[in-house]
Amino acid sequence: MNADSGGVSFDDAVRAHAGDLFRYAYWLTRNRQQAEDVVQEALLRGWRAFPQVRDRAAVKSWLFSIVKNEFHRATAQDARHGGVDAAEIDVIDERSSPFAVEMRDALMALPVSYAEPLALQVLGGFTCAEIARMLETTEGAVMTRLTRARQALKRLVLPAGAKERKGERS
Repeated sequence: MNADSGGVSFDDAVRAHAGDLFRYAYWLTRNRQQAEDVVQEALLRGWRAFPQVRDRAAVKSWLFSIVKNEFHRATAQDARHGGVDAAEIDVIDERSSPFAVEMRDALMALPVSYAEPLALQVLGGFTCAEIARMLETTEGAVMTRLTRARQALKRLVLPAGAKERKGERS
């Protein structure tokens, strides 16, 4: 797997971003095995297309886009074949703290339009401009979705007593 052109090899790109790609796939699938499958298929597709990539500075976002597309492709294929929908799978890592489980559940409760840009920013480290290009929307729309996602998370995770006290100060 040593496709190379323009000074950056595919192997180098994979080594640099594999952890982030897996975390993103795991966030999408909520299942370790499915995440591994999605990343493996995405990397195979990426390796085949890598020689045509012109902008080596955008390799990370290009790989994330392939992972997202592969997830959607696999989900659609599972639905056509009567497989299990990834959204129905709930895997809890027993090493997770109660807060981590609560946060994960809150993230999963967000609408996809809010959760996806938040995951790309937090897990992928992308800027609003990069996320806008990946999601084919405007930077302003991404910033709005990120703000609304954070507000929704606060409402979902903030303890009831803190909500009441906060309401008294308003």
